[in-house]
Amino acid sequence: MSQDHQWNADVRAQRWLVLAFWIAVVAVVGAVGSWVTLPQIPGWYAGLAKPWFTPPNAVFGPAWTTLYLMMAVAVWLVAKTPPTSVRTLSLGLFTAQLAFNAIWSPVFFGLQAPRLGLAVIVALLVSLAATIAIFWRIDRRAAFLLVPYLAWVCYATALNGAIVALN
Repeated sequence: MSQDHQWNADVRAQRWLVLAFWIAVVAVVGAVGSWVTLPQIPGWYAGLAKPWFTPPNAVFGPAWTTLYLMMAVAVWLVAKTPPTSVRTLSLGLFTAQLAFNAIWSPVFFGLQAPRLGLAVIVALLVSLAATIAIFWRIDRRAAFLLVPYLAWVCYATALNGAIVALN
C-alpha cells in the first residue's frame, strides 16, 4: 500500500470517528433529556394546562431521535472541513445551542419551571438560528439538516410559551 493511499485511508477513518463522536455527544444530550423528562410526564406534566396544539406524548421520542441524528450529521459535515476561524466559530455556536438544548429539559421538567424553560428555549432558538446561518457559509447541506430542528424548536417555543400563559 502506498503512503498516499494509507494517508487517505487514515483520513477517511478519522472522519468516521468524528461522526461517531458527534453522534455520541448528541445522544448523551438526548439521553439526559429523556432521563429527566420521562418521570415527569405522568404526574407533573400531565397536570399542566396545555394548548390545543400539544402533540401526543408518543410523538416526542421519534421526533427528537430523528432531529438528534440530523444534528450529528450536520455538525460532522462542518467539523470535517479544513480548519478555519469560521469553522471554529461554527462549532462553538453549535456547542452553545446544544448546551441550551441540554439544559432545557432539566429546567422545564426537572425544576418544573416553565417560565425559566421559556428563557432557555428562546436562547436555544437564537443560538440555533445563528448556527444555521454560519453553517450555510461552510456547508449548505449542514445548514439544511438543521432546518427541521429549527422548525421543531419554534414549535416547542410556542408550546412552552402557551404552557406558561395557561398555568
